[in-house]
Amino acid sequence: METIVTLIGPYASGAPPLDQPLVEFVRAALVSAGGQPGATDWLDPGHAADLSATGLDPEHAQTAARAALGIRKIDVIAQPAADRRKKLLVADMDATIVTGETLDELADIAGIGAKVAEITARAMNGEIDFAAALRERVSLLYGLPVAVLDQVMPRLALTAGAQTLVRTMRSHGGYAVLVSGGFRFFTTHVRALCGFDEDQANDLEIRDGRLTGRVIAPIRGRRAKRDTLIETADRLGVAIEQTLAVGDGANDLDMLLEAGLGVAFRAKPSVAAAAEARVEYADLTALLFAQGYRKTEFVA
Repeated sequence: METIVTLIGPYASGAPPLDQPLVEFVRAALVSAGGQPGATDWLDPGHAADLSATGLDPEHAQTAARAALGIRKIDVIAQPAADRRKKLLVADMDATIVTGETLDELADIAGIGAKVAEITARAMNGEIDFAAALRERVSLLYGLPVAVLDQVMPRLALTAGAQTLVRTMRSHGGYAVLVSGGFRFFTTHVRALCGFDEDQANDLEIRDGRLTGRVIAPIRGRRAKRDTLIETADRLGVAIEQTLAVGDGANDLDMLLEAGLGVAFRAKPSVAAAAEARVEYADLTALLFAQGYRKTEFVA
């Protein structure tokens, strides 16, 4: 088996570079773990590099590389060399494609931000049932004028690399789906900003221009996200090995574990611990480097 170990450093100002001595240090760790590394392939000099290793499975290669790097803020993603470039992207929205939680922002405008944010944090870490938590949070918005939804839009900030990730994959023949346990009112907007092919989310019940405090059934949660990945891949004729999923919360975990490459992005502790791949320091372009894209192939 040939395993590809991708090392990715953050673009942030003042971040330590990914240099050749550090790469060689990781290479030595792979050798000590029983691997036979090939030549270094720089995807973006000073920022992202591939190391190939035979005789070492991805799990052990990733463990060895992370141990060698220690506390250095370098992300490591190890995977089989086969089917590395993915044909389908399924991405969570809140705290993944956008930096915040849209429901928390809405609650903040309504003056109940702290209460709703506490429930959100527990739900995203898997401490309480997602659907129950969603119903509870939305019930607190009872009577809110629907016009307030528009006030959330200026607060939405795309995560660095989000547009580049989607546009680059689509320009190379990929298909991109935005799937959220949040609300279609917001996913429609973010879909257009990033260029996703489609979006799926929940709908808020509205009567007489105000929120009723209810979510229209069925609620799209953990199972629905996994089903979206499987059903979309089947519809497009894409093998599961050729799929990529990314998210941060407990309701993303099933789709992350199902995908050919599932990436926990700056995720909650329980999710980061369970996912096979994680990105903690780099932006969303790390998912392109993980597929072997060079910086010169990015579509800005």
